[in-house]
Amino acid sequence: MQTDQFKRPFQYKKIPIDDLRIQQEKDKTDRARNTAGTIKRIWSYLAREKMMLLLVIFMVLISSAMSLAGPYMVGMAIDDFIVTREVSGLGMLLIWLLIIYVFHSLAVFLQNYWMVGIAQNTVYSLREELFRQFHRLPIAFFDKRQHGELMSRITNDIDNINTTLNQSVIQIFASILTLIGTVVVMLALSPLLTLITMTIIPMMFMAIRWITRRTGPLYKLQQQHLGELNGYVEETVSGQHVIKTFSQEKRVIREFKTHNENLQHSGFWAQTFAGFIPKVMNMLNFLSFGLIGLAGGIFAIEGIITVGVIVIFTEYARQFTRPLNELSNQFNILLSAVAGAERVFNIIDEEQEETAESTAIELESTDGRLTFDKVSFAYDETPILKQISFTADPGQTVAFVGHTGAGKTTIINLISRFYNYDLGSIKLDGIDVKHIKRSSLRKYMAFVLQDAFLFHATIRENIRYGRLNATDAEIVEAAKNTNAHDFISRLPNGYDTVLDQDGSGISQGQKQLITIARAIMADPSMLILDEATSNIDTVTELKIQDALKRLMHNRTSFVIAHRLNTIQEADKIIMLENGEIIEQGSHESLIKQQGHYYHLYKEQLRNHA
Repeated sequence: MQTDQFKRPFQYKKIPIDDLRIQQEKDKTDRARNTAGTIKRIWSYLAREKMMLLLVIFMVLISSAMSLAGPYMVGMAIDDFIVTREVSGLGMLLIWLLIIYVFHSLAVFLQNYWMVGIAQNTVYSLREELFRQFHRLPIAFFDKRQHGELMSRITNDIDNINTTLNQSVIQIFASILTLIGTVVVMLALSPLLTLITMTIIPMMFMAIRWITRRTGPLYKLQQQHLGELNGYVEETVSGQHVIKTFSQEKRVIREFKTHNENLQHSGFWAQTFAGFIPKVMNMLNFLSFGLIGLAGGIFAIEGIITVGVIVIFTEYARQFTRPLNELSNQFNILLSAVAGAERVFNIIDEEQEETAESTAIELESTDGRLTFDKVSFAYDETPILKQISFTADPGQTVAFVGHTGAGKTTIINLISRFYNYDLGSIKLDGIDVKHIKRSSLRKYMAFVLQDAFLFHATIRENIRYGRLNATDAEIVEAAKNTNAHDFISRLPNGYDTVLDQDGSGISQGQKQLITIARAIMADPSMLILDEATSNIDTVTELKIQDALKRLMHNRTSFVIAHRLNTIQEADKIIMLENGEIIEQGSHESLIKQQGHYYHLYKEQLRNHA
């Protein structure tokens, strides 16, 4: 059912003066550095296609020369044949004129054809580099960004660059060449008439400057609002179950309407100001024709110039203002592309995980001895962990318990170096983890998280993700060890069943069994289980306990679990509260203490009785 919110036509709004001024002030600071630097970086990508660029430039030179030669020959035809009524030779001139326009059209086709290839190769490299960068950035970066807004960079912003490269680069270069050539020929024919024609140039530049000072910031606002809209759409699509569960459809539609109106508003004014340029240029173009007609007529009567020269000047005046018009239009498109390119390069310039650990070492092997020594950590200056100290010996299972927000998952994030601790030290086999490359550290770890994430691929490929060179037999064995083989075999296509990203078609518990099989396939030295059985029913949970025991045997394991019955056999249980360790020991010793763990355990027993 269509709501009234989307039935209304576009409503006129005043230009967003405050947003425009803020963006203009920001541009004053950033323009010289960002715009020039961004264009230079885009050129560095284009320069990789040097041979093709040279061919394009050569074709632009030919097309520009042909566009100048055409009007000149028309003027010659008027003076030499039409005015003098001399027919002999007119046919040959017309043939040459036809050849000129054919070559001009061919040169334009080739330059556009080759430039499309250059543009596609350029955006291919940009898109690939940006995607690679996404996988080199720390988890902290993604935790602070909307995923849809990031997706907007790799889709909308790069597509914007692609459009600009296809349309603007050749136009700008050709327009500059045409301008130079036109002025040179006009000066050769009549310096005085050229001077009169040029009187409109100051007015053109003032008009263009006034317009572009507004279109640049507005294009940036448009790109910003587009990214915000994409981020909100991605968030609401991903959270459809929550939205429908709490009947929040009307609220998210209202919020989408706000984002949509912001984009509509900034886009309207960006395109409106950009549309002023051709109108102003056309008006000045007509003024130029009037000046040439008036002055040229007087000069022709006085015998200073010929009628053919007036015709040539009229055509060249059109060619002179047309490149200026094209340059101004392309400048607006270029500003839009630069705004998108800046957003892309901002991501590419983010510090990578590897950059911060250029002197870190590769871990050849590990015994799995991990030591926390007075470790403290804060998210954005909010203290999360305070003076945490414990030791996990090789092969031990260490479990973390505590209420939500106690710091359990944060400890796991520090062990795997998704975040770096602030104070204290974390050592693996006596080596500070900050001195170990993240990729090397995680090579010896396997994760089974609360949210079972599966890729859009077959079950076989999802399990093999733990070790890409695993054989089909090893995949089946891993599935058997987690009791996943039976339900997989009952599926229509067995291990070749294709799953969606959310694992539609199988239960939450079955998805978790697949992720556990994936962890088994990795054969890690250290195992991290973050609420690994929280989404599994009691019967299924019992089935995988033996498999988990085999998996955890002789491996240092770190377990987070709210259900305390799943960690009773852990070698060490650490009770956390408000980011501090308040108790630690084995299940039996903590029960004897009759402290916080004891009361939590008794409470769970009563709840499940």
